Amino acid sequence: MHDDFRTENLLGATALALSDLVLAEATKAVGTSSSGAAALVVLSTDPGLSTTELGRRVGLSQSAAARMGGGLEKQGLVHKEASWGGRVRLQLSDLGGQAAQTLLACRGEVLRQALSHLDDGERKQLGELLSKLLTGLYRQPGDAERICRLCDRIVCVRDGGTCPVGQADRSHRVGHERDHG
Repeated sequence: MHDDFRTENLLGATALALSDLVLAEATKAVGTSSSGAAALVVLSTDPGLSTTELGRRVGLSQSAAARMGGGLEKQGLVHKEASWGGRVRLQLSDLGGQAAQTLLACRGEVLRQALSHLDDGERKQLGELLSKLLTGLYRQPGDAERICRLCDRIVCVRDGGTCPVGQADRSHRVGHERDHG
């Protein structure tokens, strides 16, 4: 008989261990907090976000996001640009763009090392299972940005692939429009 409690425990330990390793390597590489690292990655694919929106995507309150943005600006990783209506948008500096690439490279290396313990068939099977898990973790609009805040988004869609979280978001929005439209 399969022990679900053991599987849950193993998944929890694996998720936490990988998260700790990814964040430790990524933040060490560029000298930011974990939320600062996520902010750089988010801005690398979606530049010009307001501080409030960036904070929402990385799981920070508006005031915490403002402090983080100020810290990233002091480090020379982002700069603020005024836009219409007096709103301020955050943009990566050249140094910030390089830092985001370094973060993603460090993240990738940690994950490659973890996956090196599996053979090709196991990696393929794990990929399919992780896609199912990620789809199931999506609950509401906004989850996609939060779940994928440290993702190398290009990798998911390379060679015609589909991001499972992005697909769950699109499916949710279509279903919501159909139900309420």
